[in-house]
Amino acid sequence: MKQRMISAWQPIIYWLKRRSMQSRLVTAYIVIILIPSIIISNYFFNEISKTYTRDALKQSQFMLELEKFHIQKQIEVMESAAQITLLDQELMDYLMLDEEPGIVDLLELTRGTFADFTRIQFNNPSILHWRLFGNNPLIHEIWPIVFQEKRIENEAWFAEAKALGGTEMWVFQETDRDIMKRYTSEPSADQPKVSLLREINKGGRHVGLISIDMLLKEFSPKTFAGIGDVEYQMMIMDRSGALFMDESRNISGDNGAMIGEVRRQFVLLQQSGKETSEFKINDRSYLITASPVERVGAHLINVLSMEEPLNHISQLKKQIIAANIVLILVLSIITYFLNSMILKGLRRLTDAMKKVRRGELNTTAPRLEGSGEVGELAHHFNKLLQTINELIAQGVRKQAITKEAELRTLYSQIDSHFLYNTLENIKMLAEIENQRTISDVLTSLGGMMRYNFKWTGEYVKLKDEIRHIENYIEIMNIRFDEPVVLSLDIPAYFMELEVLKMSLQPLVENSVKYSWPDGGSQEREIKITVKDWEDSGVVITVADNGIGIDELLVSRINASIVAAGLQERERVGFERSGEKTEGIGLRNVHERILLYYGKPYGLEVFSVQGQFTEVVMKIPKVLLTGGGMDIEKAVDRG
Repeated sequence: MKQRMISAWQPIIYWLKRRSMQSRLVTAYIVIILIPSIIISNYFFNEISKTYTRDALKQSQFMLELEKFHIQKQIEVMESAAQITLLDQELMDYLMLDEEPGIVDLLELTRGTFADFTRIQFNNPSILHWRLFGNNPLIHEIWPIVFQEKRIENEAWFAEAKALGGTEMWVFQETDRDIMKRYTSEPSADQPKVSLLREINKGGRHVGLISIDMLLKEFSPKTFAGIGDVEYQMMIMDRSGALFMDESRNISGDNGAMIGEVRRQFVLLQQSGKETSEFKINDRSYLITASPVERVGAHLINVLSMEEPLNHISQLKKQIIAANIVLILVLSIITYFLNSMILKGLRRLTDAMKKVRRGELNTTAPRLEGSGEVGELAHHFNKLLQTINELIAQGVRKQAITKEAELRTLYSQIDSHFLYNTLENIKMLAEIENQRTISDVLTSLGGMMRYNFKWTGEYVKLKDEIRHIENYIEIMNIRFDEPVVLSLDIPAYFMELEVLKMSLQPLVENSVKYSWPDGGSQEREIKITVKDWEDSGVVITVADNGIGIDELLVSRINASIVAAGLQERERVGFERSGEKTEGIGLRNVHERILLYYGKPYGLEVFSVQGQFTEVVMKIPKVLLTGGGMDIEKAVDRG
């Protein structure tokens, strides 16, 4: 990511470098004005947008609360009507007749109780139907109040309503079906309505159902007001997920898409526990707000169009951008002419510098009295020319010495390249003679020689040291009937760690020389393992499956290794092959580790005679070059 950003800026930086200081200053002024202007403008645009959104949200919530208040009033009206029906004992007795009533009884009931109900409904014009459905075959239907239950047996809600056990339920319906099967002066059947259904239950016996109906345009006037308002659209969603809305009001131009998106947004609101969210249909922004109406088991939903506020913000944004552009152009012109006057002395100094560049070292900068920093620059330029002339002679002498050093370096490179080329020629001859083993050994030998000659510093990557050891093992395996197997247990991210050059190779060389002195055909293995040690170190273990060392000799070897700084050290060997060898290589590696890393680090030998020998090296966890590794608490030397 960083590299891509640098690459993107390079053409701009290159263009600026080729411009005059005046052009660069003008560009700098433009950038200094432009960047804060963009930041401040974006900040204000965001704040304005948030303010519009907050206002729209408050407006939508206020509309919902206002509509919910009206709905609560209508709910109370419908529940009161149902309660009045239940409390009328004459009407309940009529539903529970044991014998067919006479004409006189029916007339009295019609003139009394039913007339009272008709007057109550007349005083509550918002109620569409006030109906009572009985399951007693002895009762007579008295339109438009009392009906037989068989008229509503096919309704989807009938079975659930019949099993209410004396409680109530609310049902939203798309149409108002004419159960009397005749034309009346009532509203058309295609108008949606809401019904309060209450079961009449006496002593555990189902008697009938009370149905109080109200058109949704009366129940929720803002939802079905029939007003073509393009700013908002209110809907009701019942407990089954069905949406009821005024089809004549269309704020999106596509009611199908609106309904589908409203359903999806409602599900998201329910899952997140929020009351509002924003969405788009055909690149138009909308704000949806939902609020539950618990008493009827439904939700009131309001969808508010955000196009007008967003268009207003967009126009305001264009005006501010245009004003910024005009301001920047005016300031740029003024800045250009002011810089022309200020930089006049600097241009004269530049002309003098061009002469010096052409080799006219006797040139002097013009005297710029009262020119401030530019005059001081001219003074120091003259002093610089004087110093340059003094250093030229000294530079000529140094150049001769440098050439001589370069020749020596070139001669050294020629010698090493001659040796590498000779090895390559021998390798090619071996391949021509089909001597693959000799060819592979020469390849490994060449790798070792390059590694040894290329001593650019004390530190190398662990992977380079491991490769050098692999070349060494390949060469040494020519001597053995049973080759030495090199096993590596090193995580990939440790391969970038820093180690001292030629610090592991002496440990492997000791194992090869002294671990299997009597030859034999047993499997020979040297294993190198790298693990974390404490917080900021690593442990590198070089282990073999050779003859091992007795306990006393191991103690003497460890004592000899750590005896750094003494004038005379006891020379102790491994004595694994009957001959006494000196631990100079181990001491040398240990002292180098102490020198470069400090006292907590170094070597230690462990062994069990007849089983194994291992040398443990502790060094700090340090990266030789930066980047590409995920090692905690590692120091980056790159």
